[in-house]
Amino acid sequence: MTQILIVEDETIIRTALRRLLERNNYQVSDAESVDQALENYKLEDFNLIITDLRLPGRFGTDLINLATNTPVLIMTSYASMKSAVDAMKQGAVDYIAKPFNHDEMLNTVNNIIVQQANLASQQQQEKVTASAPPEANQQPGAIGGTKMLGESRPMQDLYRRIQKVARTDATVLIQGESGTGKELAARSIHELSPRSQSPMISVNCAAIPESLIESELFGHEKGAFTGAVNTHNGLIEAADTGTLFLDEIGELPLEAQARLLRVLQEGEIRKVGSVKPMTVDIRLIAATHRDLKALTRSGQFREDLFYRLYIMEIRMPPLRERGKDILSLAESFLKRNCNRMHRPVMHFSNQARQIMLQYSWPGNVRELENAVERAVILCEDNEISPDLLSLETETSDLARLEANVSRHSGFSHNPGSLPRASDHQHNSRSQETRSPDLSLEDYFQRFVLENQDKMTETELAKRLGISRKTLWERRQRLGIPRKARS
Repeated sequence: MTQILIVEDETIIRTALRRLLERNNYQVSDAESVDQALENYKLEDFNLIITDLRLPGRFGTDLINLATNTPVLIMTSYASMKSAVDAMKQGAVDYIAKPFNHDEMLNTVNNIIVQQANLASQQQQEKVTASAPPEANQQPGAIGGTKMLGESRPMQDLYRRIQKVARTDATVLIQGESGTGKELAARSIHELSPRSQSPMISVNCAAIPESLIESELFGHEKGAFTGAVNTHNGLIEAADTGTLFLDEIGELPLEAQARLLRVLQEGEIRKVGSVKPMTVDIRLIAATHRDLKALTRSGQFREDLFYRLYIMEIRMPPLRERGKDILSLAESFLKRNCNRMHRPVMHFSNQARQIMLQYSWPGNVRELENAVERAVILCEDNEISPDLLSLETETSDLARLEANVSRHSGFSHNPGSLPRASDHQHNSRSQETRSPDLSLEDYFQRFVLENQDKMTETELAKRLGISRKTLWERRQRLGIPRKARS
């Protein structure tokens, strides 16, 4: 079981964080100070240490050097962001700003644990294969120290592109839908680049309030604005000699875009409130799910910055285009979640595997990962069935649902030959009113009304190719009551 140590002097925060982690199957120990942690525990026994920045006696950052083989996550507030950046320079694996919500903390912890497990696995693999011939060392999907799974043609093309781009120092723009793994690609580029021994600083531009974005990126001088009680070093400075990854760069305000353009053109930054420029040496990787060209036409994104970013472009393939990679990823997520939750080995039913291949995955890899985790939590035996995945049939799946309804109800495949659901409610046998543009809801409503007397809810959902949860939600939305059973 994953062992986590919390070092926090505020009892309420320490207790609440411990309960949160324990509810999510982590084994947790805690201490009020660095000295108490050293006295009561061996730091190398833990998989992760979460510590407040400011503690009685010694700073939480002291644990970075004391726990040489254990990653340290720093908790801080926006008022202490300069110290968080300094902690990253000292070797903290990440920082999280207070106040944080539960999902943010759990995602951060999970990402660190997974990254450390991947790193340990890679180091072990390197020891085993050190003397093997070069072709034996090739791992499909292994790019740098980051594991990107997938052997489909789009992913093979992506790997080759990453390897070519990584050797240069060019600015890279990664484009793709949300959940396709843009940050994984950015980390792979960094790990394969000559800057791999320097830090990679990741910034989600959409997650930082607009009023703070310039201060966080470029830093500020003491007294530059109300509340600037100390000089603050920005994240760009923290990435000096390394890589700066700006995720969701399309959300960057125009003023910050102008300052970023100067960094790319001149290689220097100027802190807010300062007249003295500072030279920085960074490699910029940006990512977005938005159409930057369209944003430039509407004046929401600077055209000159766009062309500075567009030197090298990488497009992330959506999951729906990756074929059987879907099943490989699902199996990987299934194994990881079973191990993390200490559940017995599970497998997907044939129907679940088929549905995963047919589903459009609008949320991409992130949606698949969440669906598998949810299924593992809900599963009561060792087989993951389609209903546990809770994959809703969207409007884009109209053709498939229409085919199901037509096949099971004897309807014509021509939508124009079917009556509208509203007509059916007045006379279930009426064929007088025709509709040239039947919607998905029409098919759904007609099928449910004609079959709910002779089918159970489970049978109805199965015939329609949706989950019982989705069936119930659509009944509510369309106002279709369930028939009372005699």
